[in-house]
Amino acid sequence: MNDASARADDRVPPTIVSVAGLSKTYGSVVALDSVAFSIRGGEILGLIGPNGAGKTTLFECLAGVQPADSGRVVFAGGHEAARRGDVLFYLPDGIAPWPDQTVEWALRFSLDFFGGRRESYDDIAERLEVAPIRRTRMKALSQGQRKRALLAMALLTPQPVLLIDEPFEGLDLRQSREAAKTLRSYASLGRTLFLSIHHISEAGRLCERFVLLSGGRTRGEGTAEELASLAASRVGGPPPADFEEVFLALT
Repeated sequence: MNDASARADDRVPPTIVSVAGLSKTYGSVVALDSVAFSIRGGEILGLIGPNGAGKTTLFECLAGVQPADSGRVVFAGGHEAARRGDVLFYLPDGIAPWPDQTVEWALRFSLDFFGGRRESYDDIAERLEVAPIRRTRMKALSQGQRKRALLAMALLTPQPVLLIDEPFEGLDLRQSREAAKTLRSYASLGRTLFLSIHHISEAGRLCERFVLLSGGRTRGEGTAEELASLAASRVGGPPPADFEEVFLALT
């Protein structure tokens, strides 16, 4: 069910971020309820769930954009949230930073500000087709062009873990496939990607493991095969035939 699984071997990568008991409420609305999971080094981890599941809130709490009410985020070595800026870079969906600046200015500024990966600039710009729009102002970009520019910016940052909300939003089929290939390539070099993906089929093709979120709670964590077995145990039958059925059974 997952063509990314070919990259996996029998050795389990080390856990670099552990999340336990993460909760967040807005008045009487429970956005996150004791969420727990782990992020392993060099993996592509998918965050999937129905609308309103709490996916964006989870990313914001992980990244420190807003505080959680309770819970722990622990990084490798036992360090807690004080290190998050050195470890995590969060790319929200739907943002349009520096609207009056060009794409090239935005990328170069990000490189300077974050101390990014200059040696990867040309490769990332080519793979994500950023070069043709480098002189275009950010506010003049289409949704798909802006998404490609922002993905390039994220991949150029030095943090080992990227949190990316909806990496393929606004991209056509060919662009989505090229972006997925680029993300997979950089993960194979040791970058860790935690991706919130709305389309279950896209998540199933790209991600190696998954965190299923529904109603603010963790409903499952593991590979597609592990989640299929979990779904089968819950419904009392054979494992679902495809990943969308697994998702429906668990959420």
